[in-house]
Amino acid sequence: MKLRKFVASAAVAGIALSVLAACGGDDDSSSDAGSDTITLWLAGKEDTPKEASDWLTKEFAAQNDGKTLKIERIDWGELLTRLNTALPSDESPDVVEIGNTQAASFTSIGAFTDLTDKADELGAMGPESFVEAGTWEDKLYAVPYYWGSRYVFYSKKALKDAGLEPPKTLEDFSAAATQLKADGGDKYSGFWLPGQDWRNGISWIFAHGGDIAVQEGDAWVGKLSSPESIQGLEQWQQLAEKATTAPKDGKDEEAWTPFNNGEAAMFMAPSWARWSVAEDKAEDLGGFALPGVDGEAAPVFAGGSNLAVSAKSKNQDLAFEVLKLIYSDDYQQLLAKNGLGPANDEFTSLMGDDEFATAAITAAGNSKLTPTSPNWAAVETSSVMEEFFGAIANGEDVATVAKATDAKLEAELNK
Repeated sequence: MKLRKFVASAAVAGIALSVLAACGGDDDSSSDAGSDTITLWLAGKEDTPKEASDWLTKEFAAQNDGKTLKIERIDWGELLTRLNTALPSDESPDVVEIGNTQAASFTSIGAFTDLTDKADELGAMGPESFVEAGTWEDKLYAVPYYWGSRYVFYSKKALKDAGLEPPKTLEDFSAAATQLKADGGDKYSGFWLPGQDWRNGISWIFAHGGDIAVQEGDAWVGKLSSPESIQGLEQWQQLAEKATTAPKDGKDEEAWTPFNNGEAAMFMAPSWARWSVAEDKAEDLGGFALPGVDGEAAPVFAGGSNLAVSAKSKNQDLAFEVLKLIYSDDYQQLLAKNGLGPANDEFTSLMGDDEFATAAITAAGNSKLTPTSPNWAAVETSSVMEEFFGAIANGEDVATVAKATDAKLEAELNK
């Protein structure tokens, strides 16, 4: 493996140029120098269900005599910093989970082992956008782990009392959210919409045919100021003005809390948010995929993760055995059982056929990701998108803010 061009972004600046040829999966000697303990870093304290991680450690020990799988859970807020330090070192974890939007920052510099030739051993992979997120220059370095497509959760009673059905178009959704807000009073949200919640907000851009940024030749070009994006953003701005009491500087954290408190009729979140809704609200809870302009499901941002083998791992073969276990029938069933979209497409049906599973699967089928630039993680770190949506939520001129933000994106993505 040749050392790839180092990308000097804020998110990956800590990865030293010592990600060398001898570190990659192309060198079989790395498998012979390993220890009896394989280390797997999982992101988030509770994102991977304990039932699944417990099964993984026990099954790994059972199938690999004398070997131990050590799982460390890393807070999402610390993950990039920890990876920056650990991946180039001789103490690198063997297998790591990474957010799908962060993958390109590492695949582009040779931090992960090329898994292209072994991918067939894992089985069917999806969603396709996650496969793309883990691919760099036509080589697969980070395989999908789980997905949680964003969809709308709602109070059945609130919609019924307002004489409403789940909306079929994005315009109908706006009208319903606005009516629910008006019926509920000054402190009530028809749709919980924090001003800086860009991960949900970009769905309005995508639904109208817009985009965040696209690659044209060797350069990234901002597209927030395109006519299509402006149309979606103006519709979103109307929601922020008329349909919510959420703070203008709020983000997408714990959107279910106001719903649990009876302060919102609808909110949008990844599929696993269902399990955070209060028990006394469970019977009243419904779900549907955010509708698009013409009645099809709107393209939404798909949350979730990828998995990769560190190029510096001294346990390349055993590290891949961890991936094989994760892609096994038993583990995929555990993911689906706990409401996480399984990486192996063959097990998606195990999520069930109720309205929540239907909403999740429908939304995932039309999901999109952020630009696959190695520098996208730096964009997230700099809060450019939060500031952009926050300005629009506060009533600033959409076209003006979009043009200025395009310039910021281009400056960051083209470093």
